[in-house]
Amino acid sequence: MFESLSDRLGGVFDRLTKQGALSEDDVRTAMREVRVALLEADVSLPVARDFVKRVTAKATGAAVTKSITPGQQVVKIVHDELQQVLAGEDGIPPLKIDNPPAPILMVGLQGSGKTTTTGKLAKRLKDRDGKRVLMASLDVNRPAAMEQLAILGGQIGVDTLPIVPGQTPVDIARRAKQQAALGGYDVYMLDTAGRLQIDQVLMDEVAAVHAAVQPRETLLVVDGLTGQVAVEVAQEFDAKVGVTGVVLTRMDGDGRGGAALSMRAVTGKPIRFVGMGEKMDALETFEPSRIAGRILGMGDIVALVEKAQEVMEVEAQERMMKRFQKGLFNMNDLKGQLTQMQKMGGMEGVMGMMPGMGKMAKQMDKAGLDDNVLKRQIALIDSMTKKERANPALLQASRKKRIAKGAGLEVPELNQLLKMHRQMADMMKKMGKGGMLKKAMGMMGKGGGAPDPSQMDPAAMQAAAKQLGNMPGQNPFGGGGLPGGGMLPPGLSGFGKKK
Repeated sequence: MFESLSDRLGGVFDRLTKQGALSEDDVRTAMREVRVALLEADVSLPVARDFVKRVTAKATGAAVTKSITPGQQVVKIVHDELQQVLAGEDGIPPLKIDNPPAPILMVGLQGSGKTTTTGKLAKRLKDRDGKRVLMASLDVNRPAAMEQLAILGGQIGVDTLPIVPGQTPVDIARRAKQQAALGGYDVYMLDTAGRLQIDQVLMDEVAAVHAAVQPRETLLVVDGLTGQVAVEVAQEFDAKVGVTGVVLTRMDGDGRGGAALSMRAVTGKPIRFVGMGEKMDALETFEPSRIAGRILGMGDIVALVEKAQEVMEVEAQERMMKRFQKGLFNMNDLKGQLTQMQKMGGMEGVMGMMPGMGKMAKQMDKAGLDDNVLKRQIALIDSMTKKERANPALLQASRKKRIAKGAGLEVPELNQLLKMHRQMADMMKKMGKGGMLKKAMGMMGKGGGAPDPSQMDPAAMQAAAKQLGNMPGQNPFGGGGLPGGGMLPPGLSGFGKKK
């Protein structure tokens, strides 16, 4: 979503950090480019103008221009101001789901992803917060809208209100309130009907439901790809029914991201969640500091750790660590690593969250590599016998031909996989002996959870990531080269060229 903005700002700050000493004119010139970048990203003019004014005032002081690292100081100021724009004066409060059963009203235009978002949020409340959730569809206009929510409820294991034909939205809302109270639910979510555009009928219906249940939260779901239109929709809904928070959907798309940067400043309403895909777990809390870090190419190491915690089972993690500490790393272990990477969003998803790795992902794309690489590598491992996976040293010429043929691939690709396995096995031995592995696994949540983002220095993270990628013979991603000297994730050299 923020790729074009991140590219433009990255170019501006690269020039600043390489200059060494900075004059006020240098800063002002850079800030003019920042303003253009924000406007091109569809950020509203008043927000962009105010942002650049505040940054310029802070960045042209003697404390910055005469400091040892003026370029980095400017980047930090921009990061802090971006965070301020995204969070607002009061920050982002948690959802009010006290006094059960707590009603949450979901509103928005038709096609914004309201019903799917209702399911995603219900799943999140159930899985992460341990809440008993009841969902109810109030959409009596759109064909099969109620059935859609019922199907989603079955998929995610959340109860839905039984469908009674002929009832009005207010009647359904009152029935949901009664059912939630009698059934001992913590939260009940009301998915209202939408329209193609805001009209009086829609607003009257939403207002009547609002008055009937007095929701603790009224969440507006808007399509992030619509840019400034999303901000206008939020203003209108807030003026007529009162919105307590916003959910931006389709933030994984190729839109310009200006709506996210303008929403809080223009409407004064916090962005609570962002939808990052079609899957029912693709809903993330909106964290201003982490979003600001992604925009400025600092990555989001906290999100990476959280993702790893979600896909790694504690017992399996402990077994894996014990094996790695002993220097054991066979093809089954490698398959486990590749499968986990797939679950975490593939190579592009993982690298996008690693500090300083954003440019590497683009180099991969230029080199014609994609996430099919992981599927091809797993297919080769699946084509091996149990003995061969446990002991890759058995793989001689005849076995290699059989394995490659079984996976529908060529022997050179299998050789690349074996080379990658040897490199990773060597790296695991070195990390196990030095205690580095234990520290890394501890960071992934064994007892302590994800690190506190406020205590993490983006510059230090970038330096660490760069150093790790440059360790000779110890690249954790396997060691294939890229144009410009970058390193590839697991053994990608020669693998998975896009057809």
